Amino acid sequence: MIFTKEESLIIVSQEEISIERFLENLQKEYAKLKNDNLVLDLLSFSKLTPYNVISFLEVAKMHKKNGQSFVLVSDKVSYDDVPEEINLVPTLQEARDVVEMEEIERDLGI
Repeated sequence: MIFTKEESLIIVSQEEISIERFLENLQKEYAKLKNDNLVLDLLSFSKLTPYNVISFLEVAKMHKKNGQSFVLVSDKVSYDDVPEEINLVPTLQEARDVVEMEEIERDLGI
């Protein structure tokens, strides 16, 4: 797994691995990441399906309960095809924007 720390978030990416293995690795490393906003870069997965994205639902819910942002990045699956509990955007910049907006909402108590 590749971890890239930016201001208020960590971008997690992986090369040459299956999406199932990526999720397994994320779950193993989660204790180290649970206190940070997470952006999962899934752009390198060429054959991503809505089912693959939905497999992150439990981690997403747990992370949001922790008071942190959890955003998936993929241009292969539409956000209309996944539950609303999953933040899915097509670019890394949009993921950064979502994290920033959610931080503002948390600061304002929304």
